[in-house]
Amino acid sequence: MFEYTATEKQEAYEKYFVKDDSMQLIIFPKKQKQKYLCLLWIITLFEKDKEYTEKDVNDILMNVYPDFVMVRRYLVDYNLLFRTDNGSKYWI
Repeated sequence: MFEYTATEKQEAYEKYFVKDDSMQLIIFPKKQKQKYLCLLWIITLFEKDKEYTEKDVNDILMNVYPDFVMVRRYLVDYNLLFRTDNGSKYWI
């Protein structure tokens, strides 16, 4: 979606996440590229080849940011997380 370097991705982590490896966002960035870089970190909380319910996704994301529904929506919008049409299953 966006071209980026490993340095840019690391800088986004250092700027937007709490420094204790908890994967908690301090603030959700406004700029699209910065959002995407943060989402690349967040998606690592999910396992490939595993299906998640909406509740499972919410349980993971509520530890990342208070507006976890917005984060979930961006993960889907940026094609990092996929879901069935009815939202019953999610996967990478």
